[in-house]
Amino acid sequence: MEENMKLATVEDAVEYRLFLISDEPKDPEEHREILQNYIEKIMTQFAPILVPYIWQNQPFNLKYKPQKGDVPAHMFGLTKFGDNIEDEWFIVYIVKQITKEFPELVARIEDNDGEFLLIEAADFLPKWLDPDNSANRVFFHHGELCIIPAPKNPGEISWLPTALPTMLQALNIIATHPEKILASESIRAAVHKRIKGYPEKIKASLHQAHCFLPASIVAVLKQRPRLVAAAVQAFYLRDPIDLRACRIFKTFLPETRVMTSVTFTKCLYAQLVQQRFVPDRRSGYKLPPPSHPQYRAYELGMKLAHGFEILCSKCSPHFSDSKKSLVTTSPLWAGFLESLKKNDYFKGLIEGSAQYQERLEMAKNYFQLSINRPESSLAMSPGEEILMLLQTISYDMEELKKEASNLPPEDDDQWLDLSPDQLDQLLQEAAGKKEPEPVSKGREENYDLTQVSESMKAFISKVSTHKGAELPREPSEAPITFDADSFLNYFDKILGSRPHESDSDEPDEEDSECLDSDDDSEIETQEPGEEASIKGTLDDLKSYMAQMDQELAHTSIGKSFTTQKQMEPLSRTTSNNSDEEDSGAGGSVMTPVDVDLNLVSNILESYSSQAGLAGPASNLLQSMGVQLPDSADCRPTSKPTKD
Repeated sequence: MEENMKLATVEDAVEYRLFLISDEPKDPEEHREILQNYIEKIMTQFAPILVPYIWQNQPFNLKYKPQKGDVPAHMFGLTKFGDNIEDEWFIVYIVKQITKEFPELVARIEDNDGEFLLIEAADFLPKWLDPDNSANRVFFHHGELCIIPAPKNPGEISWLPTALPTMLQALNIIATHPEKILASESIRAAVHKRIKGYPEKIKASLHQAHCFLPASIVAVLKQRPRLVAAAVQAFYLRDPIDLRACRIFKTFLPETRVMTSVTFTKCLYAQLVQQRFVPDRRSGYKLPPPSHPQYRAYELGMKLAHGFEILCSKCSPHFSDSKKSLVTTSPLWAGFLESLKKNDYFKGLIEGSAQYQERLEMAKNYFQLSINRPESSLAMSPGEEILMLLQTISYDMEELKKEASNLPPEDDDQWLDLSPDQLDQLLQEAAGKKEPEPVSKGREENYDLTQVSESMKAFISKVSTHKGAELPREPSEAPITFDADSFLNYFDKILGSRPHESDSDEPDEEDSECLDSDDDSEIETQEPGEEASIKGTLDDLKSYMAQMDQELAHTSIGKSFTTQKQMEPLSRTTSNNSDEEDSGAGGSVMTPVDVDLNLVSNILESYSSQAGLAGPASNLLQSMGVQLPDSADCRPTSKPTKD
């Protein structure tokens, strides 16, 4: 009966803090009252876009946080966004706009990954900034992203702390030097690109679908559209114990089902659709054959009804009455309602009308969840909220059936079935890259494979450390400068200065001086005996390498490499070639390996073996801006691939 069962995991969450910058010291109680007023102002001003928003798990919220250590009192919020990453970036937009509307506020935001804003702009960060020194450096101020810099040398800039800044130090820097901590244009652009389009983008993230639901659920969703998220999550994260309550439905009977239109987020809709589930025969939720034109509506309604039943089965229908009157008894509610009216939240609707009451209920729900959050012991669970609504609301079956005959068309869900090309395009856009131009047939015939070898050479020439290799993404980047002669001179002197083996791993004073010195004159002026020792060491190394090449040339590994076509007859010349003479075998000199040809042929073989799918060859080449034409023959050649 059950497939693709999901287990609940630790959900991702985002934390956000809003600090008030003020030069005047305030009494703690006075400061608390000021911050509470700011919370009410913020939540009221942003209510038009926050009230109708459907959150995956928890809504945007703010509460007072008292001072603790060097962190002053501030406004704090935490939202678990689960699988819908768009909730997190919507909060980034809200926080950014708050600091723009209230210039005296400074915001800091982070999630389970830490400074995720820096992760988004990772390609543009300065070299000195890393996870170890980014604490208390990244803020929003005046609607702009700010990064407190670190001094290159201690005491270089008097107003910058030499160590990690404390929160108080960071806030003081922002207050006194706001123009000097603005993040670079490229970093701000990377973050802005991620939140570009809000608040209009909210509508694009929604999906309207027809569902065949019990009439009571239709009535509940009219009052609390956001409860669709809790129901989807309950079904999505169900376990065998949850499904016991769905063998025989007690709350949402299948006989009362009517067709309705439900608003999901695309994330919620995908979670519901992609779950394969067969209901228990005893539940009464029978599905028509898959060929039925409304099969999807029946299936979605069945799954959603299971989610609502699971929610209600987890709570007692006789929960405490104290939970029912939390909103209207709050001293903040009257002021909040008056502020909503001033901000034209009700859009001129007549007080007492059905639409007015619907928006009023949404505002109460928003106030309860975001402003007047109760203690956990008094917080109402989604199941309790549903049962409370069922006790207070009424509905007319005939009216619901009339509405079912005039439903708006549902949205197209073709976005669920992306082709590989469409998925690649979305990934390219998300990474900020332009889609590569397709290779035409004419270009396929005259494709220059030297581009592959040149790109690989450029990649090898880049700097690589324990943190990874740098890809040659931009041709305009300055070339890597490396003084090879100076490096070899240092290396040769170290080898030649100690012909005997040493038992110590520690370099002596002369070696340390050679490594630390920048004066090449010390290397150029060497004793004759020392120069001879260095030359002998290098000659020995060349001799060893030549012997190794000769031995490998007659093995399967050596024969697998393609060599240059030119063959040179063995010539006995001067004594300088005695090493080659001794190690040579046969009547010809070993032909050198054609490095470029071997490189290209092996990359092409690896690319062909991918058969059009993603793989190491295509990923590496695409990262360097090289696009190969599609291969007509994806069969691997007989030559083995060498890694």
